[in-house]
Amino acid sequence: MPERVVVIPCFDEERRLDSTELLALATSGSLRLLLVDDGSSDGTLPLLRALATGSQAIDVLALETNVGKAEAVRVGMLRAIADGAEVVAYYDADLSTPPDELRRLVDTLAQRPATAVVMAARVALLGRQIKRRPHRHYLGRVFATLASLSLAIPVYDTQCGAKVFRVTPALRQALARPFRSTWGFDVELLGRLLYPDGEVEPTPLDSVIEVPLRRWNDVAGSKLGPVAMLRAALDLARIARETRGRASWKQARRV
Repeated sequence: MPERVVVIPCFDEERRLDSTELLALATSGSLRLLLVDDGSSDGTLPLLRALATGSQAIDVLALETNVGKAEAVRVGMLRAIADGAEVVAYYDADLSTPPDELRRLVDTLAQRPATAVVMAARVALLGRQIKRRPHRHYLGRVFATLASLSLAIPVYDTQCGAKVFRVTPALRQALARPFRSTWGFDVELLGRLLYPDGEVEPTPLDSVIEVPLRRWNDVAGSKLGPVAMLRAALDLARIARETRGRASWKQARRV
């Protein structure tokens, strides 16, 4: 089975980290976990190292200073790819997306050879348990609309912290340089995949799918507040300019 690695960025997560669930996820037999400590100032790093001693399927990458979620995810994904991962995911440490849902996303990618990206989507449908505070839901819908306009694609949810990627040349290039947006990096990464630089073949839009989650829980203590959301929204204008600039250059090269 191709190695599947889940990158989990952690910053001051000592009080929120669910060690039992993470160990269960690691011992499921189908995934490796790469826990990235983003220069935590509490007891997160010793806790992560203790988890690694409890499972051979858990690795820890300790960053010396706090570099932010975007860079922690990027560095973690690059490490996983360098170590031989053929499928790499990133996943929020608060487990707001339940582990069984993450496994379902990974299995979806495995069952669809032509698919390059599987993104979780929080859609409150009948029969599904999507628990989200109203203000975060409405802010999220505004952001998602702006993200959709920025990328010129009908994406529903760019910010859910559970995404799975097949390792391709486009993904390697997309991760080659730091993201410029801290909280909007999900949109920036998607834009780089769809509209890459240079001669790398773009990721076809029809190989990117969103999978509605059956369950999702808005865990208290999120570091993404209204101010951060506003900054991320402002980043979308720059992401849109860069994305469309690369798209126009590609089109010009084909003429």
